[in-house]
Amino acid sequence: MTYTAVLDDAERMSLDELRAVQLRRLQWTVRHAYENVPFYTRSFDAAGVHPDDIRALDDVAMLPFTTKDDLRAEYPFGMFAVPRAQVLRIHASSGTTGRPTVVGYTRQDLDTWSTLMARSIRAAGVRPGDMVHNAYGYGLFTGGLGAHAGIEALGATVVPMSGGNTVRQVQLIRDFQPDAIMCTPTYLLTIVDAMRDAGIDPRSTSLRVAILGAEPWTDQMRLTIEESLDLDACDIYGLSEIIGPGVASECVESKDGPTVWEDHFLPEIVDSESGMPLPDGTQGELVFTTLTKQAMPVIRYRTHDLSTLLPGTSRPAMRRMAKITGRNDDMIILRGVNLFPTQIEEIALAIPDLSPHFLLELTHEGHLDRLTVRVEPDPAASHSAVVEACVLLQREIKARIGSTVTVVTASVGSLPRSEGKLKRLVDLR
Repeated sequence: MTYTAVLDDAERMSLDELRAVQLRRLQWTVRHAYENVPFYTRSFDAAGVHPDDIRALDDVAMLPFTTKDDLRAEYPFGMFAVPRAQVLRIHASSGTTGRPTVVGYTRQDLDTWSTLMARSIRAAGVRPGDMVHNAYGYGLFTGGLGAHAGIEALGATVVPMSGGNTVRQVQLIRDFQPDAIMCTPTYLLTIVDAMRDAGIDPRSTSLRVAILGAEPWTDQMRLTIEESLDLDACDIYGLSEIIGPGVASECVESKDGPTVWEDHFLPEIVDSESGMPLPDGTQGELVFTTLTKQAMPVIRYRTHDLSTLLPGTSRPAMRRMAKITGRNDDMIILRGVNLFPTQIEEIALAIPDLSPHFLLELTHEGHLDRLTVRVEPDPAASHSAVVEACVLLQREIKARIGSTVTVVTASVGSLPRSEGKLKRLVDLR
C-alpha cells in the first residue's frame, strides 16, 4: 500500500537541531524536577549531582535512576511537580503487584500527548478523515484515552469501542467499515477468530492499518496478523510512567522498529545488572527521561523493557528502537538457559498447522524446573499434521533457544483469549 504524509517540523529537524532542543529541554526538566519534587531533591543530593552539572546530553548518566518502586513509594501524588489543582487528569497502573503507579497531566501535558499520538498514528499510515476503531481499554489505563485524543487531534474519526465484547467489535467493524484499528496484537487475533466464527473472511474487511502495542510481539506475529487481515501492522510503544502510548511509533513506509520521538523523550540503553550506559546497537534495558512534561517529569526511568537503539531511517535524526523482545523481569531461567515468551512465539507462529494461541506453564518436578508449551492446532489441520507440528516445535525450541520443553496440544478454543493484554506465562512452581 502507498502512504503519503506531510511531516511536522520536529520530524524534519537535522541531528544538530534535535540535539540542541534535547539539551535545552533536558536542562529545564532536571531543574524543574529538582526544585519541585522532593523525591528528586533527595535523590540528586544523595548522588552529589546538581542541575547546574548538566552541560551536555551525556551528562544525563550522572543522574540517579527512577524505578517503579520509587513511584509506588510516593503514592499517590508525591511525584507531582505542580500543585494538584493544576493536574487535569490522573491515570494509574493496575497495581496488581503492589500499589499502583500514579501519573498526572497538566493541560500542556495533555496537548503534548495528543500531538504525539497524532504523529504516531499518522506515521503508521492513518490520515485525516479516516475512521479508527479504538479497542484499547478506557479508564485508568492510558491506552484508550491516549489513542482517542490522538485520533481526534489528527482529524480522524474515532470509534471509542474499548476492549472486550468481541462479538460487538466484529459487528461494528463490519458495519462502520473503519480504515484502521488500535488494540493489543493478541486481542486482534481474538477478533480474527471471532470474525471466522461469524463466517466473515478477515481479509474482506475495510481495515488497512493496525496500530498495535501494550505488549511485546514479534515480526512473526506481524506476518500472521498482516496475512490474516490483509493490512499493514505497525508497532506503537509507550508506558504510563513516561506519558502513555506515543513515546515511539513505527513508520508504515519502513516498519523497521518504532521511531522514538526524541524531541520529547531522551532514550538510553543500560546494562540490566550494572546500570552502566551501553552504546547504540547494543541490546540492554531501555531507560527514558521525559523532556517536556510539566506535571510529572521523570528522570532516567528504568522500564525493564529489553531493546536496542538503532539509527533513524524514515525520520533520520531520530533513533529507532528494536521491537521489544521481552522484559528483564519476565525472563524465564530454565535449567540455566534464559528465554522469553516472545522467542517461543516467533518459533510457534512460523510452523504451519499450529494456531497463534499458546500458553507457557512453569512447574517444578524434583530438583528441576519444567516448561510446558500448550498450543492449539489450526482447526483445519489433520491430526497427523498437528502431531508432526508439535514435534517440530519442541525440536526447534531446543535447537534455537537451547531449552528442552514439553509441547502439549490443547483443544481448539480452550486456551485463554486476550481482551487486552494477554498473560502468556503461568508460573505454577
